[in-house]
Amino acid sequence: MSATVNVIFGPCGAGKTTYAHTFARREKGVAFILDDWMARMFGPDMPEPLEYEWMVERVGRCEMQIWSVAAAVLAAGTPVILDIGVMRRADRERVRQIAEGAGLTLQLHFVDAPAEVRRARVAGRNQVRGETFAIDVPPDMFDFIEGVYEAPEPDELKGAIVSISD
Repeated sequence: MSATVNVIFGPCGAGKTTYAHTFARREKGVAFILDDWMARMFGPDMPEPLEYEWMVERVGRCEMQIWSVAAAVLAAGTPVILDIGVMRRADRERVRQIAEGAGLTLQLHFVDAPAEVRRARVAGRNQVRGETFAIDVPPDMFDFIEGVYEAPEPDELKGAIVSISD
């Protein structure tokens, strides 16, 4: 029996990273958090203001490396938990195709909360800089991410684990 690729998705501030860490501890899996990789690999070089093209290119590099390392973890029989963005439907479909093409078992996890709760969480995370802090997300970046995010259609959630907090 092969290990499972668990992909966590939802809007900014929904609790995806907290969910991923909790799930990884419970399932004895390995969590791959894109924001952590981005902060460690490219944080010191991040331009001010952040340039979209600069960010997208590096996100792509991080994601390729995450998939490479995750493949080795999966081959060892350990489940992986991917918190890698997948903000748009096309991103989620791409992940499905990667998993299917590699013969991997895929489990989607949708995490959400109301926008005002998410905005407050992000502001608090920016100040506290605790376990789930990787990069500062100012209000304008939050608004930008909100504009990029595409909520899942009902058929996307078939078979998904859904976690919605208030």
